[in-house]
This record gives sequence, C-alpha cells and structure tokens, in this order.
Amino acid sequence: MRTLGLLLLAFISWSLGTAEGSLSPAEKKSKKGKPIKEEDNVLVLKKSNFDQALNETKYLLVEFYIALSGASQSLAAEFAKAAEQFKNDAVDIQFGKVDVADQKDLKKEFDIQEYPTLKFFIDGNRKNPIDCKGVREASAFVTWVQRRIGSSTVLLNSTDQAKAFIDLEGLAVIGFFEKLQDGAVEVFYDSAREVPELPFGVTASKDIFAKFGVREDMVVVFQKGKPIHNEASEEGKLNKVELTRLIKTFTMDLVTEYNLETSVKIFDVPVESHLVLFMPKNSDTFKEVYENLSSVAPEFRGKIMFILVDTDETRNGRVIEYFRVTVVEVPAIQILNLTSDARYKMPAEEVTTDHLRTFCRNYLEGKAKQHWSSEEIEEGWDKKPVKVLVGKNFDKVAFNTKNHVFVMFHAPWSHNCQKLFPVWEELGKLYESRKKVVIAKIDYTANEVRLMNVEKYPFFRLFPAGSTTEVVPYKGEFTLDAFAKFLEEQIEARKKNSTKAKQEDPEKEEKITTPKEEL
Repeated sequence: MRTLGLLLLAFISWSLGTAEGSLSPAEKKSKKGKPIKEEDNVLVLKKSNFDQALNETKYLLVEFYIALSGASQSLAAEFAKAAEQFKNDAVDIQFGKVDVADQKDLKKEFDIQEYPTLKFFIDGNRKNPIDCKGVREASAFVTWVQRRIGSSTVLLNSTDQAKAFIDLEGLAVIGFFEKLQDGAVEVFYDSAREVPELPFGVTASKDIFAKFGVREDMVVVFQKGKPIHNEASEEGKLNKVELTRLIKTFTMDLVTEYNLETSVKIFDVPVESHLVLFMPKNSDTFKEVYENLSSVAPEFRGKIMFILVDTDETRNGRVIEYFRVTVVEVPAIQILNLTSDARYKMPAEEVTTDHLRTFCRNYLEGKAKQHWSSEEIEEGWDKKPVKVLVGKNFDKVAFNTKNHVFVMFHAPWSHNCQKLFPVWEELGKLYESRKKVVIAKIDYTANEVRLMNVEKYPFFRLFPAGSTTEVVPYKGEFTLDAFAKFLEEQIEARKKNSTKAKQEDPEKEEKITTPKEEL
C-alpha cells in the first residue's frame, strides 16, 4: 500500500507539473506578480523583474541606456511618447528601460556596447531579441513596432489606392512584384521593417504597373507623387543590406547639415562613407558651393553621404578638430570611411561639380590617396631633452628598433597637458644622456598617427626597442617617479627576454633591421 501511495503521489506531482508546463501564454500572464514600477508609461526594469516583464507581455521593447549619456537623454522623451500611444491603444505591447550603469548583469547578458541600445522581445524569448536600430522619433517607434507584429507594407490593389498612397506623404516606397511571396519581395518586406520613417506599399496589380510604366519587378521611391528613384530586381533578386541602405538615405537631405539634432541620424544611416564640406554658411561663395554639392550628391546616393559642417558654429569645434581642418584650408572637403577611419582629402581647391564628381569616383574605385595630417618638422626638434615629433617623423622615431621611445600625446587646449609639461621636461632631462632612450611629445590634434584606443589627454605610449609594431600603454600615475619606474621596468624586462633568447639559441643570427632614423 505504501508503494502504491508513493506511485499515486508521483503521478499527481507529474500531472500538476505537466499542467503548469502546458499553460498558454495568456494563462501564464494571468498569474501576474507585483506591478512593476513605471516612469512616463515605461517600465523600470532590473535583473529582479526582467523575467516578470517578459512573461507578462507579449511584445516588449527595451531601451538599455546610461543616464548621463546625451543620446540616451534625447531619446527618452520620444520613447515615452510612443509608449503612451500603445498604452492608449490597449495593445499588448510594453516599453521598458534598463539603466546599464546600475544593472551590469543585464548589460553583460545582452552585450550592450552603445548607448542607447534598443531590443525587441517577443513571447518572453530573451535569447534572440531583435535589434531596433536607427529609430529616434516617437512616430518611427510606433511604425517600427507595428511592422514587427503585423504586415510591414500596405497592399495596393488599384490605381486610385496607389495614387492616394504616394500623395499621402512627402516620400513613399512601392515594391512592384509579379508574385507577392518568396524571392525578392521577401527582401523588400524585410527592408520595410528596417525603415519605419517611410510608408511602404506593395503591389502585383497589372493596372498599377501600367499606370507607372513599370515592366519588371522593381522598387520605386516617390516624392510628392513623382518617382525619383528606382531599383530593378535583377534576375528576381535584391540585396537587403544594399536596398535598406539606399532607402534610408532618402530619410536624410541630399546634403545634411551636421548639428546636435542630425548627428545621431547621420550615423544611423548605414552608409560607411561620408563626404564632409567644411565651410562657413555666411561665406560669399557658400551658395555656389552648396549648389554644386547638391547637384552631384544624387549620383552617389547610397554609396557616399554628403554632409555640411558650418565652421562658424562654435559647437562644431570638436568635429573640425577631429578632421584637423585649419582656417586657411576652408572651404575643405574630405571623405571619411567609418569602417577603416581612413580620410581622403579632395586635392582640388575649387569645389566644382567636375572636381567633386572625379574625387568621389576615384574614392569608390580605390584610386584616392589616403590623407595624413602633419605639422612641419621643427628646426632643432631633436636637440632638446624632450624631442618634438610630428606626423612626418613619428614612425621613423617611434618605431626605431634600437631605441626605447616614450611619447606624451597632448592637446594644446588641455589644462592637464599644460600642467604636466614641466614634469615631462624633467623626465627628458633625466634620460638626456641615456643611450637608446628617447623622451618625446606630439600634438595629437594636429598630427595624424596610426594609434588604437586613444584616451583623454594627455596619454602616453612606450614604443620599445627591438620591435616595429609593439606599443605599450602607460596606466600609472602622472609623476616623475612613476614615469621613470615604468620605463626602467620595461627596459629591464626586455633585457631579460633578450638574454634568455640568446642562451636558448646562442648560434641564432641576430635579425638585422636598418633603423629608419637615429637620434
């Protein structure tokens, strides 16, 4: 009897477990826990309530942010507006936010690298959330979510319907496809989900094809009722990345002025090459230059984004400094490749349509020469305790295999750098008579150097002897003793490694490297 009782108990336990495991999402959500705190209709999420939010909501859009981030702050109001609209519509969609400065476990779990980052969770699945990129306005958030949970496009069945659709907005996109399933049309649907800023329609109607003179599968962009661009589906295929990139460029002006409002949008558009014009808007020649730029831009849409930086705007100082543009160069034009961080300077001084077109074509064909900024080499640059480096002589000195070269990277406007110059001079004097040790400095804002992981000014790097590639970051205190101790430890460590290598293989010939420049 005891055995029978245990079996019966086990069966009951198994039955209850099975019943719990087979609950529908609606039944699970009926067992709600303590209400999660809200701020402006947005759930305040933490590690302790994240699972609850996922289980109680079919669709959950979460913003991972840092409170002190300017981009996060500017997004918060629009995010809250969209949350309010969905709440008023009584749709099973919730918006939530996670302060990753406080919730480090969630930051790590979802690999949050940028702020803000938005992820969309469906049916409580925390393993594969969908990234929500490039959305910054409340209306775009609403459209983006709606396209994720429903149809991404409007089905157009008549010419009247199509005409009304393209007249509704300034810009609209229609996909013309003979078949509305599989192949290129699925790529079109996916692109529509990625560009919530624009209305998308799709049609297989022969009457609509004929109305707009379309004879093959094609994507057409309309502006104020007129076609302004078309992209044919070659052999029934479309590339989602290229199509999305192209369509997103239509959400920006042909020449977009860089400012606080547009800066985020510029980098949200997936075009890696930016042509930047540096020029004051109040210049006598500005109108002519701007018109030339605007007339060339359509030819390179989707390949190069055209941007204007007003050099009279004080808030653009950091951008001008980054590109190392001087007053005498203005108007100046450069192309920046966001992937490689390489810059290319237009060689012609006059900003004509021919010069612009040639420059852009040469860049895209790989014929443009990469630009490296450098000051001129000072007379007597190597006669002082601290050697003065510039872009033109940096590699020759820093990567000289015979010397240990300790370099201070500074900015002329930095008060921290100015306070530290006397200490660095003392270090130079300390090692002035020491062979194979060089103490140097370089104005990093005026001279371009291939360097990874740049820090706040000043920062320091050791380029040790015996290598043409090794770079050692300095992480210690900014004192004379700390600098000297670091340098001695690095030199001693390399002596030991060198001695050990010779002992292990005394007959091995020493590699001969011709130094580029000796001090």
